[in-house]
Amino acid sequence: MKYCAFLRGVNVKGTNMKMADVCQVFKDAGMLDVSSVLASGNIVFSSDKNAGDLKKILEKAMSDHFSYEAFLFIRSLEETEVFWNSIPFESNNDLHNYAFVGNPGVENVLMKEFEAASKTENEKAEIVREIFYWQVPKGNTLDSSFGKVLGKKSLKDQFTSRNINTFEKILKKMNS
Repeated sequence: MKYCAFLRGVNVKGTNMKMADVCQVFKDAGMLDVSSVLASGNIVFSSDKNAGDLKKILEKAMSDHFSYEAFLFIRSLEETEVFWNSIPFESNNDLHNYAFVGNPGVENVLMKEFEAASKTENEKAEIVREIFYWQVPKGNTLDSSFGKVLGKKSLKDQFTSRNINTFEKILKKMNS
């Protein structure tokens, strides 16, 4: 089965790694057809194992190899397609659209945080098919009140986010 591993905290805040090295760790852990998409920690691969087992195997392999506490989220091709096919927002050149990949129920935690945060003009969030989507004006992602919440230590193992355009690139790689 084809999967994508979405790694959290890669190439930010001092956790730097080359995607070629990450791909090698995946291959050494028994994954097949391994390749990366962008430098933000998206690894496409094949395996006959289930997502739960893969998460444990790959988090341990990444933690051991790179000497950091690895968090990653595994989604099948079909699950990854849902992220792309369920986008609730219109495309707009002035706005970024993000989708959040995470543990079951994290979308509700994120929505509570979003509702409690002060918002910039045109900033909004929606949950579609148990996926949290966030739209924010370009240039405000890290400065927005909600953007600051995303770095909370208490949430670090709960989710990771990707710009919607990244899902399009991942799906092209998964379907090739």
